[in-house]
Amino acid sequence: MTWHVLGAGSLGGLWATRLARAGQPVRLILRDASRLAAYRAAGGLSLAEDGQTHCYPIPGETAAASSPIHRLLLACKAYDAEAAVASLASRLLPNAELILLQNGLGSQATVAASVPHSRCILASSTEGAFRDGDFRVVFAGHGHTWLGDPLDATPPTWFEQLTSSGIPCEWTPDILSRLWRKLALNCAINPLSVLYDCRNGGLLEHPSEVATLCAELAALLQASGHTGAAIDLLAGVQQVIRATADNYSSMQQDVAQRRRTEISYLLGQACSVAARHHTDVPHLHALQQRLRAHLTAHGLPSN
Repeated sequence: MTWHVLGAGSLGGLWATRLARAGQPVRLILRDASRLAAYRAAGGLSLAEDGQTHCYPIPGETAAASSPIHRLLLACKAYDAEAAVASLASRLLPNAELILLQNGLGSQATVAASVPHSRCILASSTEGAFRDGDFRVVFAGHGHTWLGDPLDATPPTWFEQLTSSGIPCEWTPDILSRLWRKLALNCAINPLSVLYDCRNGGLLEHPSEVATLCAELAALLQASGHTGAAIDLLAGVQQVIRATADNYSSMQQDVAQRRRTEISYLLGQACSVAARHHTDVPHLHALQQRLRAHLTAHGLPSN
């Protein structure tokens, strides 16, 4: 069964090339005809890994193609997810499976509500990858991906295809806690990396600020019922900072390339849930305001 991949960015490209390399049928869905033409001119999707670059001529198409979709890896930005799925709604077969690979929280519930006859599988990944050119993905660090379905604990039949394709992953019955843990890690790292315009390792120079944010985030996780995700949060954040010291966060890359960030699905979601649970998070609110002001000053959307 074909893997349709919408979002040929860093993680989407990483999954697509690994699946194609393993012999799985893959098709990329490009934004429009001009992007499809550019992709075809590039000859495919390139992956740089371990000092070597290989190009994979994965077939491409636009959302307007007519072929039905059984399985869709949605790897676009969180703010594009709902519209992206809507553009493909007529092609989704009954009981189609969607793997949602978005940062933060909020977009997953919106997408799931828009496709009630499909199964939405949520994913949380710590793998490192970035783009260094059009249709070029660089593998930047080993990590892990957790997948799960809050409505059905049974793994899909194709799950083993991921591990056999070199995608290190695990099925978890508690994917929401994994997503909350990842959200907390991102909230403690990404905004500061933007404000200080640094690689992740640069945050080692701001230990007290990181620790204060982690304390508030841990309190928020506990208040929202995800106590397991709050355990040793500061140590987890410090470990990620050290392990990815030479990497730029996804949000820092977005700002550097003058793209919209996912602030609403990270800090925005954290602050919104904190208000709902009457949890005091003044430093998170202050960080959100600082980041919004920074984005506005740089001519970027602050939502």
